[in-house]
Amino acid sequence: MGAAPAGQPHGAAVRIVNKWLSHRATKPTAFVLALCPLALLISGAVHQSLGANPAEALLRGTGDWVLRFLCLTLAVTPLRHLTGWHALLRLRRLLGLFAFFYGVLHFLCYAWLDMGFDVAAIARDIPKRPFALVGTLALLLMLPLAATSFDHAIRALGAQRWRQLHRSVYAVVLLGLLHFFWMRSAKNDFAEVLPYALAIAALLGWRVWHRLRRGALHERAAGLTG
Repeated sequence: MGAAPAGQPHGAAVRIVNKWLSHRATKPTAFVLALCPLALLISGAVHQSLGANPAEALLRGTGDWVLRFLCLTLAVTPLRHLTGWHALLRLRRLLGLFAFFYGVLHFLCYAWLDMGFDVAAIARDIPKRPFALVGTLALLLMLPLAATSFDHAIRALGAQRWRQLHRSVYAVVLLGLLHFFWMRSAKNDFAEVLPYALAIAALLGWRVWHRLRRGALHERAAGLTG
């Protein structure tokens, strides 16, 4: 028997993964999984297992998941290119919406647990603290992204303007990282910041490299046909 053609096993594996990702149960499963961190935080609060400072645990827990979902959202495009798992695109919108969802929860935890829902106090506090200011700005930038994350918005805005608007996610993730950095700098604790910084640098760096590479290929193609 002859050997299997080169690349065939890889191609078969890619087709299997894409078929699984395209299954109608994949999105509901991802939705339920994305709610699990919230369920664990609520369970911890109910059973008083969040440590000595449950308010801080809720605030930090929701904030951590904002960054995690932002990183997962940004990871979809490079993973599609590197693995051929193009059906991952079906989950990108869901991941982005959950980043916004946890961002809203994070802000509500701050407004409730730190400020007692005192609107005047919140309005005075945010401009005074840089980490609160950049965090609020990141959440405000996420609002139009969440509001236009459906098919009708793409048709209404036009694909090009929609893509330009949603590129602001790069500013959101950098502001989110800066927010986290300033939060941890108050306690001189940067160990938790580094993994996020490296992940975000890799995800944004890949995009820069890919765009430069694509531009070079276009120039080369234009030179050959010129």
